[in-house]
Amino acid sequence: MTHALVGDAPVQPGAIALRGLTLGYDRHPAVHHLDGIIPIGALLALVGPNGAGKSTLLKGIVGEIRCLDGRIDRPGADSIAYLPQAGEIDRSFPLSVIDLVAMGRWRRLGAWRSAAPDHQTLLRALSAVGLLGFEDRLIGTLSGGQFQRALFARLIVQDARIILLDEPFTGIDGRTTADLIALIRDWHAEGRTIVAALHDMHQVRGHFPTTLLLAREPVAWGDTETVLTRENLARAQALSEAWDEDAAICGRGDGHHHGAPPFSDGHRHIHGHDHPHGHDHRHDHGHAA
Repeated sequence: MTHALVGDAPVQPGAIALRGLTLGYDRHPAVHHLDGIIPIGALLALVGPNGAGKSTLLKGIVGEIRCLDGRIDRPGADSIAYLPQAGEIDRSFPLSVIDLVAMGRWRRLGAWRSAAPDHQTLLRALSAVGLLGFEDRLIGTLSGGQFQRALFARLIVQDARIILLDEPFTGIDGRTTADLIALIRDWHAEGRTIVAALHDMHQVRGHFPTTLLLAREPVAWGDTETVLTRENLARAQALSEAWDEDAAICGRGDGHHHGAPPFSDGHRHIHGHDHPHGHDHRHDHGHAA
């Protein structure tokens, strides 16, 4: 499977295309010069050092962060379900477990419609994650693992074709992790596209066949074992440490802007310009079968 993207080549409907993508905040890039295709049915891990841009990329795909340069071609919002990091969710709100899960149905029901007609759907989702009988519990009373199970139940009822997960296993017990990984594998077997930001390389190698290694820019993208080499991981760490947090968006140096791809030799994109981030700006997208 080749992940490099050249120009505005068409992609399969339902895939996600990243075209000369730069994402960031206040004109300061957090992910930049990213080209590639996430095909339908992918089971893709996003890995990289802390601050590498993994969460930013997920938020860009879901539409929470606008593109500073380039663009993202993706299906409609109804096709994407997104699970942020648990720490971003306020658990102090007096919300019951079943009401939390029902929030996954709001696109179908409308913001003010009762979820009562979908009650059996909600119960089936809770049963699938091992929380049947927890319907009336307040989310603030749940353990970390139970809360993550409830969030996965919310994903189930969204019934989206693309599922984005940001550090879904952080701070939860081993049994819950195993159960949620099994659920992810079931989704993948159904042909859904799953993209997960992860930090545990053992989990990535064991369950995710493809990987994108980020260090604010792409380091490698392709078959997991090809990407997660000692050399690539060391390079990602070095790029992350060299990053200038105050740098603005950089030019491409080849005359291409607004989503046009940099020069590509079919294997490596080369940006021949003096880069403000303090490193040689070359990245390999990991062409792997």
